[in-house]
Amino acid sequence: YIVTNYHVVGKADRLTVTLNQEEADWEATIVGVDPENDLAVIKIKEPPATLTAIKMGESENLRIGQAVYAIGNPFGFDHTLTSGIISALNRNIKSSNGVLMEGTIQTDASINPGNSGGALLNVRGEVVGINSNKIGGSTIEGMGYAIPISNAKPIIEELMNRETKDKEKKKKKGYL
Repeated sequence: YIVTNYHVVGKADRLTVTLNQEEADWEATIVGVDPENDLAVIKIKEPPATLTAIKMGESENLRIGQAVYAIGNPFGFDHTLTSGIISALNRNIKSSNGVLMEGTIQTDASINPGNSGGALLNVRGEVVGINSNKIGGSTIEGMGYAIPISNAKPIIEELMNRETKDKEKKKKKGYL
């Protein structure tokens, strides 16, 4: 399973995931979406056996000035890591689809178009946020935003549980 932003995959007809430069792309499907919170969960159809998950951290104890790292593909440059600090906490901003997102993490780690949906990591390599957007396009520096992972976890869990319930219903009806 991969957590990303709704605005990254919400209108996609087809999904492919690139894990690293040496491997081929992997076909994926949307498990569930939450447009209001700009979150989505996708699943690689046949993931490689060697794939390991990044550990989910906590975002409740984040502090202004704490070092963070943003993973993404800004402007189409893949496999990019930027570093910065947490500039502010509990910012209320509008998402790319105009919905008010409450309690976001503000960071000066570069979050440009293409970083959306990537992980915001702490120094232990744990996910503390989901990179979401940047206010003002590419002209304002140092104002990237991420959804705190502690806010995202219950939504992610709900989306994954919904997938399981849908499969059970289909199985009972003889579709699977």
